[in-house]
Amino acid sequence: MKPTTVKKRFYCAIYTRKSTNEGLDQDFTTLDNQRESAESYVTSQKSEGWIILPDRYDDGGYTGANTDRPALQKLIADIKEGKINCVVVYKVDRLSRSLLDFVQLLELFEKHNVVFISVTQAFNTNSSMGRLTLNILLSCAQFEREIISERVKDKMGAARKKGKWLGGRPILGYELDKVNRKLVINAKGAKIVHEVFDLYLKEKSYLSVAKILNEKGYLTKHYTSKSGKTCGNIKFKNTNIQLILKNVLYIGKVKYNGELYKGEHEAIISEEVFNKAQEIIANNRVRRDNSKNTSNTGILNHILRCKACDSVMFHTYSSKKGQRKYRYYICLNAQKRGYSSCPTRSVNALNIENSVISSLIKIANDSELRKEALNDVNKRARAEIETFEKERKALCKDARNLHDKIDDLKESLKNPKGNKQELERELKTLTTKYDEYDRLLTKARLKEMSLGQNLITDRELEEALIANLPIWETFFPQEKHKILKLILKEVEYSATDGKIGLTLNHGGIKLLYLLLHPELQKQLK
Repeated sequence: MKPTTVKKRFYCAIYTRKSTNEGLDQDFTTLDNQRESAESYVTSQKSEGWIILPDRYDDGGYTGANTDRPALQKLIADIKEGKINCVVVYKVDRLSRSLLDFVQLLELFEKHNVVFISVTQAFNTNSSMGRLTLNILLSCAQFEREIISERVKDKMGAARKKGKWLGGRPILGYELDKVNRKLVINAKGAKIVHEVFDLYLKEKSYLSVAKILNEKGYLTKHYTSKSGKTCGNIKFKNTNIQLILKNVLYIGKVKYNGELYKGEHEAIISEEVFNKAQEIIANNRVRRDNSKNTSNTGILNHILRCKACDSVMFHTYSSKKGQRKYRYYICLNAQKRGYSSCPTRSVNALNIENSVISSLIKIANDSELRKEALNDVNKRARAEIETFEKERKALCKDARNLHDKIDDLKESLKNPKGNKQELERELKTLTTKYDEYDRLLTKARLKEMSLGQNLITDRELEEALIANLPIWETFFPQEKHKILKLILKEVEYSATDGKIGLTLNHGGIKLLYLLLHPELQKQLK
């Protein structure tokens, strides 16, 4: 008597995708059509042990150019958990239009022994011919996508050459004529633009022009997005002046691929005035030798902050021919809006660096100071953990409520009393929302775990403060800067009383301690 052979069961997940949201509110969508075709195929293989999983993996309104899609990410998660050993799609490009992404998905399928089936293209990855055909089809899909992209670029280029406005936020001095899709002059803004150019020809300095405009009470252009978010309407910075002076739109032209073309809009500034401004900009340009700059790296660069302005301070230097360089840190707010706007302005680099190193050495050598610093850094870490824990609990509660609603809808669909199609649409909406909550929960848990592992001990803090050791003086400035970025979250400097405040970085200290102890890294692995 022959032994009974048990056929392998294929638990089939059906994945569907549509690039746009158009038509998704209809009773029967292209996603439903894709699923029906896939279900028919799987049903035809029922005698071979093929089973359709009830979970839906539908991505409506998501491009196939990347894998940032909620249903696809849920599919990948379920594959990793062993719930699926067969993925069925209507066409190959429904899963991905990127060859690179698809190859990575195939590797994932192969790793977890998952078979991939394309219904309309009649092949599967169980055979070498299927895998070859798959790569060919994907190459064609990616080629088609690149051709479409090139056509769009060509169309935009042709429109640019005709001087048309292609969209975006209208710059200061212009508004958008929505009917004719072209820029028209705004008299109030154009007056400010004229002043910018006139002042620059006289002052020859971005910062001087910004200061004068701010003294007059002028503000940058105000924008309101479709979502209601507002930006702009702030004081001028030197960078705002620079962008205005270099923008060829003000002389009635548009730029495309380095070439200038006559625009459909009217000019605000004459070419003569514009060209004079460009000459001054070219003459004012300061060229620095990068190799000289690296030897003068500020070890507190972008760690030091101005307390009065709540602004970052960056390292720079000044020098005269035949004389030594003078290093200092300058407040970014002062650099952009003028020295009169900031009480700190600049601070001697060597003095502030020595003060910070001395403070770290004191903490390392004084057990009481170290205890105080340790309590502070771990207190902040615990506060962050509590924040993420509250977020996770709130997400869990909402996810449970959604799950209960989904269960109720599934029960209602068994004996529907109302409109079945409406119930199905609501179920689909809630399922997609639940998947998003699931993704957010995973992200919150990982962040919470990461912060929990970063609580540090007294020994870890003491050993991480290596500025206290003789080896510190052997490091190059760039190396010192990297170490201090791990130890310090920020250094706050108050010009009014000359005091500095150090905020330690709990995650960086933990990492530095592990870097100093390679044997611990091996244990973690």
